Amino acid sequence: MKRAAAFVFAVLAATLLTGSARAEDVKAGDLVISQPWARATPGGAKTGGGYLTIENKGNAADKLVSATADVARKVEVHEMAMNNGVMTMRPLESGLEIDPGKTVKLAPGGYHLMMMDLKSPLKQGDKVPVTLQFEKAGKVAVTLEVQGIGAQGPGGSAGSDGMKMQKMDHSKMKM
Repeated sequence: MKRAAAFVFAVLAATLLTGSARAEDVKAGDLVISQPWARATPGGAKTGGGYLTIENKGNAADKLVSATADVARKVEVHEMAMNNGVMTMRPLESGLEIDPGKTVKLAPGGYHLMMMDLKSPLKQGDKVPVTLQFEKAGKVAVTLEVQGIGAQGPGGSAGSDGMKMQKMDHSKMKM
């Protein structure tokens, strides 16, 4: 009996110590922002990506119109998409709409925060404060938890949908 109890305790302790820390959800008006994270950048990199999930629990649409971060000279809301076999990336000049009752995920290969002219590399384990500006909810402070360079989701996971990004050929990417 003692051996079984010790085993259960060891498993629980290991789970608590090795489980990734999950940032608290941030609520702003009808919006719930969760899983804010970024990828670490190699030394000398001038751009980095920020990711998060925005759920609109209200009855009216809201829009993510801009973002700022002290770690970068400029932050833009971007979209990556495949057009005629070519990966394109562009800023969303009019913002990112979050329809009522819907969830929008900013993730690698899709919508994301593009942090440009980084003042220093993003290092795994860092916490990067970012201010999101919404049309209705206003300014919302979140903290991106920096994961490893190849991370696909918070905690370095492949993300909740289990998808893994394959290596992309960036040679034909238009910006």
